[in-house]
Amino acid sequence: MTRLSIADIAPTFPEARIAFILAEGLTVPAQRPAALDALIAEREAACRARWGGTELSEIPGIAVWRSAYKAFGIKKTSYRCSVERIVKNVLAERALPRINGFVDAYNAVSLAHVFCVGADDLDRTEGPFAFRFSRPGDGFIDMAAEPGEDPNDPPKEGEVVYADARHVLCRRWNWRQDARTVITPATRRAVITIQSNGHGDLDAAVADLVDLLGRFCGGTSRVAVADAANPVATP
Repeated sequence: MTRLSIADIAPTFPEARIAFILAEGLTVPAQRPAALDALIAEREAACRARWGGTELSEIPGIAVWRSAYKAFGIKKTSYRCSVERIVKNVLAERALPRINGFVDAYNAVSLAHVFCVGADDLDRTEGPFAFRFSRPGDGFIDMAAEPGEDPNDPPKEGEVVYADARHVLCRRWNWRQDARTVITPATRRAVITIQSNGHGDLDAAVADLVDLLGRFCGGTSRVAVADAANPVATP
């Protein structure tokens, strides 16, 4: 069931507005296409021109997530949302990682619009989907576990997570993804979330993502948005 609910967290985070995108008929390039590479280089330069010399805490699209993390008990500075890590690396003259044409495209959207963006292979998930508070028994396999580390890293009590019907897909709302559902060149269908929390032009980010996916991965996309007034979205 391709449906997203934020009903569990909406009372606590009334500013949350999540675009839920279903992309089908994809052809994911294993390597970043040259045109996408040029576009990303432009966006990296634009990020440095706009935010260079600015404290990360003063960038509105990052500040809202720092506040949200504190609200559900995340105080360690080692735990930062995905877009903060992206912007921090680019400002430090580190390029966006090369993963594949799909992931690189949505990272370009995240960087340009300062939104957290994530995606999962729909054929490796089981809907419905939800941003919710963690529950006893939630499982998570950390995609970034170091060699020799135990990748099993279940969420803490009260943590906001993104989950399907079987397990957690992303811990700490938008910190790190589960290893079992990542986008690969074999992906043909995907679900993507673009997450806003009281700042930014979500509609512009959605249009940008749909355009880039169409240009570089083909297929078609359908979009629905969940917010406090309408907490369930079905593309």
